[in-house]
Amino acid sequence: MNQKSSIPHKIIGVAVISNDKNQILIDRRLPQGTMAGLWEFPGGKIEPGETIEECIEREILEELGIKIKVGEHLITIDHTYEHLRVTLKVYLCDHLMGIPQTIECAEIRWVMVDELDNFTFPAANIEIIAALKKSKG
Repeated sequence: MNQKSSIPHKIIGVAVISNDKNQILIDRRLPQGTMAGLWEFPGGKIEPGETIEECIEREILEELGIKIKVGEHLITIDHTYEHLRVTLKVYLCDHLMGIPQTIECAEIRWVMVDELDNFTFPAANIEIIAALKKSKG
């Protein structure tokens, strides 16, 4: 049996949230579970009947307790880990209101794009960082 077809596939809405200081919001995954302790751009799985924008807004409210405005599409990434295939649909977002809280993550930081290399991200996120550097040029 082809192993690639037997692993789960998740479509994930990802938010690259900027504030008025041109900083990007990243969060650290909880110390247990898949890819524990790595940094990531927040987001989550699309629920049935939801648009990608609705997914991102809902996930950010659930995970961080803040309101955002979903803006333009940055990049879509297909990545296969050993245990999971993901399609990351990444959107640039603006922070509207609220103070980010660690509801479903271990830590939150506002960082400049050129500081992202100082943090350890899952493999699929490396392309997001490259696209960000290009767009913020």
